[in-house]
Amino acid sequence: MTQHTINVTPEKVNNDRRILELLAQTFPNISAASTEIINLEAILNLPKGTEHFVADLHGEHEAFLHILKNASGNIKRKVTDLYGTTMLDSEIRQLCAMIYYPEEKLQSIKAEQEDLDDFYNITLHKLVKVCRSVSSKYTRSKVRKALPKEYAYIIEELLHESGGDYDKHAYFNRIIETIITTGQAEPFIIAMCNVIQKLSIDQLHILGDIYDRGPGAHIIMDTLCHYGNWDIQWGNHDILWMGAAAGNDACIANVLRVSLRYGNLATLEDGYGINLMPLATFAMEAYADDPCKDFETKSVEEGNTHTVKTLKLMAKMHKAIAVIQFKLEGALIERHPEWGMADRRLLHQIDFEKGTVTIDGKTYQMNDTCFPTINPNDPYALTPEELHLVHKLHHSFTVSTGLKRHIETLLSHGCMYGIYNSNLLFHASMPLNDDGTLKEVEVRGRKLKGKDLMTGIGMMLRSAFNDDAPEEDRAYARDYYWYLWCGPDSPLYDKDKMTTFERYFIDDPEAKKEEKGAYYKLRDKEEVCDMILNEFGVEGSDRHIINGHVPVRTGRGESPIRANGKLMVIDGGFAKAYHKTTGIAGYTLIYHSSNFELVEHEPFTSVEDAVKNGSDIVRSKKMVEQTARRKCVRDTDNGKVLQSQIGELTELLYAFRHGMIKEVNRQRT
Repeated sequence: MTQHTINVTPEKVNNDRRILELLAQTFPNISAASTEIINLEAILNLPKGTEHFVADLHGEHEAFLHILKNASGNIKRKVTDLYGTTMLDSEIRQLCAMIYYPEEKLQSIKAEQEDLDDFYNITLHKLVKVCRSVSSKYTRSKVRKALPKEYAYIIEELLHESGGDYDKHAYFNRIIETIITTGQAEPFIIAMCNVIQKLSIDQLHILGDIYDRGPGAHIIMDTLCHYGNWDIQWGNHDILWMGAAAGNDACIANVLRVSLRYGNLATLEDGYGINLMPLATFAMEAYADDPCKDFETKSVEEGNTHTVKTLKLMAKMHKAIAVIQFKLEGALIERHPEWGMADRRLLHQIDFEKGTVTIDGKTYQMNDTCFPTINPNDPYALTPEELHLVHKLHHSFTVSTGLKRHIETLLSHGCMYGIYNSNLLFHASMPLNDDGTLKEVEVRGRKLKGKDLMTGIGMMLRSAFNDDAPEEDRAYARDYYWYLWCGPDSPLYDKDKMTTFERYFIDDPEAKKEEKGAYYKLRDKEEVCDMILNEFGVEGSDRHIINGHVPVRTGRGESPIRANGKLMVIDGGFAKAYHKTTGIAGYTLIYHSSNFELVEHEPFTSVEDAVKNGSDIVRSKKMVEQTARRKCVRDTDNGKVLQSQIGELTELLYAFRHGMIKEVNRQRT
């Protein structure tokens, strides 16, 4: 939309006068308003920025940091486009390794290269060319903001000097030579590589589940706290940690149990300073003679550094917190009969003399009947020692400054769903009836469905951290975090039950089955996806739903592309625990200005391997969808905002020219 196509009338200006007066404080005269319109019109015609979609990171910080550094292969694609006919593939891999890990690569090069000045010269010229390529779709202003302050002026000069004529060529070369002779080559190369990484992706979308299983969720969150443009659609594992930070004791117990199940204590202890000594002390006393065989850690991968003694202690801690969890959950379910989860209160269904438990009318033999802290006459009551332990753990979670900072970041950058450029993003599910219609879910006395359900839940959850909210609202929100973790109508779970108790204490596989909700059965139907997209007001001929949560078993022939391309499920199993199940090590999705590209990843080995061999962990790429024409900023959500701003500025020009609003001066301030 250009200035002359906007129909401006005196009536419209009068109606918008308050807005225009506020706008005039920033653009006080015709010159300033006109300049901004020209700038915005130019931006509208730039290529759309590259979007990067990832899901279900599950604490695998090394793999996550690597895909941030290589932009899921996008950087190598750029380098290959530039140098594919002039460099060997091995040379391209080495240059890419330099861009991904400049500090480590430079140390390696210094040990091998004799003529470092020559290496610096060649490398700097190549990096400048790559940086020009990745920055070409952005304004100079946006590129400038991505530059490190100490080298911003020099990098900007290099990026915008083509060296086409002799004078410019000499000028360009002299800058490079001076960088080297002043001893700034290494820090300058590092700075250039970091700029290339930043500019290779315009927006990062995370479809939930940063937490659990892997050892570095806190490292991922630390990275995101300092990252540029990103958003998250909360996953059930994120919600569990958010609930723990809010003070939900059942969530705290689940967080501890899952961490112990996978032998991952680094996030708890190193990341958030959670004191596990009280749990260890309690477990050693209460379960001293119990081998806790079925509670041994699943962390049997290579690189596990736990000693045999530590593993035995962790098994006892694991069982101790699991039993406490079942007691806390029983009380929570009893407090909220509206959740319809009474069948998940199982401790009172145990026959302690026979060693059996009755579930849904069927009696099962239990493989473990050692419950020293359960009173058969009052099975959900915490012992005094357990109650004291719960209080200590509650305090440890709620006072952790690191956890608080990370949860605040999740709240400020995320919600239950997101809509970006005709793509509807949510972690797991949209509750549906069996006939494919939207299912009504009761949330604190209100029946909600579809967009209203997701919006209502997102708003309600925030009240748990809002000191100004009534305590009744905060208490319900704290409780609801646990329901979202495992409730049957939770959009983040959507199964009839979570069979945690059965997985520990019953060998019969029938008892462990979890029935998925209707969404998982109907999501392959294009008409169902269209109905959901319509519900959220997602428009466009190339609109999609993008999910994570359920690992795609590529090894069994499952496809992440469903519903005739309307749905993409990109949980390929970043967590090492899923690699055998999925057959790969995760999916990422790249949305360029001209196509959607699905990237299939191999397991990340190590930084050392990436530096030495230039390994990229990109197993394969598949073009999911080719757009009819290259998309510009004008075609994006941000483009609509910019066009609206142009409309307002055009009204302001009209007001200035007709004396309806007075100009301040002829110079923009």
